[in-house]
Amino acid sequence: MKSENSKSPASWEKPQPCRQFRECGGCQLLDRTYGESLEYKQRILKKQLGSFGKINPILGMDNPWCYRNKSHSTFAYDPRKGVRSGLYAEHSHRLVPVDRCLLQDERADAIVGTVKSLMKSFKMTAYDEKTGRGFLRHVLIKVGFRTGEIMVVLVVTSHIFPGKNNYVKALRQKHPEITTIVQNINAEETTMVLGEREIVLYGRGYIRDTLCEMDFQISPKSFYQINPVQTEALYNKAMDMAGLTGKEIVLDAYSGIGTIGLIASRRAAAVIGVELNGDAVKNAQQNARLNRVGNITFHKGDAGRFMTAMARDGQKLDMVFLDPPRSGSNRGFIQSVGRLRPGKVVYISCGPESLARDLVWFREEGYEVREIQPVDMFPWTEHIETCVLLEFTPPAKSAPSGTPTRGNAGKPDGRSAGKAPRERSHSAPHPKRTRRKSS
Repeated sequence: MKSENSKSPASWEKPQPCRQFRECGGCQLLDRTYGESLEYKQRILKKQLGSFGKINPILGMDNPWCYRNKSHSTFAYDPRKGVRSGLYAEHSHRLVPVDRCLLQDERADAIVGTVKSLMKSFKMTAYDEKTGRGFLRHVLIKVGFRTGEIMVVLVVTSHIFPGKNNYVKALRQKHPEITTIVQNINAEETTMVLGEREIVLYGRGYIRDTLCEMDFQISPKSFYQINPVQTEALYNKAMDMAGLTGKEIVLDAYSGIGTIGLIASRRAAAVIGVELNGDAVKNAQQNARLNRVGNITFHKGDAGRFMTAMARDGQKLDMVFLDPPRSGSNRGFIQSVGRLRPGKVVYISCGPESLARDLVWFREEGYEVREIQPVDMFPWTEHIETCVLLEFTPPAKSAPSGTPTRGNAGKPDGRSAGKAPRERSHSAPHPKRTRRKSS
């Protein structure tokens, strides 16, 4: 990884041409060099977070291409053009035909191309949103960065799949690297990609990958960070900020499939993971067993309420990790952190505007920002990942009346030098709806 102040690799010097750049809108910064895109993000962060302290130089990638371990292609039927596949244009439901995306794994794009080419011979129809007819809606591909395992998820409208055995054979003949193939049934009129029911057509129905020397099981519905190289950089920085010694009780809020909590478990006495999504909790428990970790537990529920209950029962926490969605956390959660008063909080954010709002709320609970480290998790896009260390600062004890102290001696307004005047609490504007960090 390189910072923006390091000597730039050759891959930083000139952007690669993309035929769909203007039409797709997914890579907003592809019209500049990679170094220039990092400088742009640094300026955005300074504007949004500069009032909270110094911002470290953003950590960029040596090779910012083909970094996505997950790809999603939508299939549709057009009466004039026939079967089309590609990506939705940003902030729209308009399909842009894409055969090759410079951010996605090349193997994934090749597999999507083969799926499309096999449709005619297997009499497979593409879904038509206007009529509600057709079979194939989406193709989702996940790639294990370290393991090389590949999952193909065919999202279709029916559990009836004529000739499925021969289809699987034909697809694997072209791509023997495929580890598992899953049929997901979604017959609803919805913008949601995945349906509830799944049928494993080949393999185990999941893949495994290694992250920060721990193994993770990834299912079609699992959330897993899309850029494994930068995820390791981000999580290693988060662990450095936490400074765990092996004695701490740690809570991992928004714990997902348990990545952060499991990585922290090697350095903590005990870890508690809390997550609202029941499927993610089951995945996290499986991952704990997979890695033979015995000092971590996962709970389905709201992390704020969970901590409020802990405070009510007189329990203690030493630190909290939180990695919320782009919309950020909420005031109730942050107030619950204030009730338990863990010494440290490590906040991983993918939205600078919501982060700025939340840091104001943390300040109101007695937490001060100690370090801000941005990581370029999504090169060529406007999205920015930021890791922030906060520490609880007990309020200064007031001195006896009339007694000068180092903090207020010589100050006409009597304010402590260590305590800034109370700031107006500004909530950052609600961020625009954009595609998430990775699901």
